[in-house]
Amino acid sequence: MIILGITLITIGLTMIVNPSLIWLITESWKSDGTEPSTLYKWSTRFGGVMVTLAGIGGVIVYFLS
Repeated sequence: MIILGITLITIGLTMIVNPSLIWLITESWKSDGTEPSTLYKWSTRFGGVMVTLAGIGGVIVYFLS
């Protein structure tokens, strides 16, 4: 459980700090594109915040139980 929490925190922080990397890995093949849109960056950052919070919650639950 702790490994999953730490993994979620790592992925979430990556999504917050570098959404262009997430776009490159997951979406770049779908477009002719040069870079992700501003909306994509903001929505990826929001998702990163949610994933990070879920990971922190998992770590907290692990230590409380």
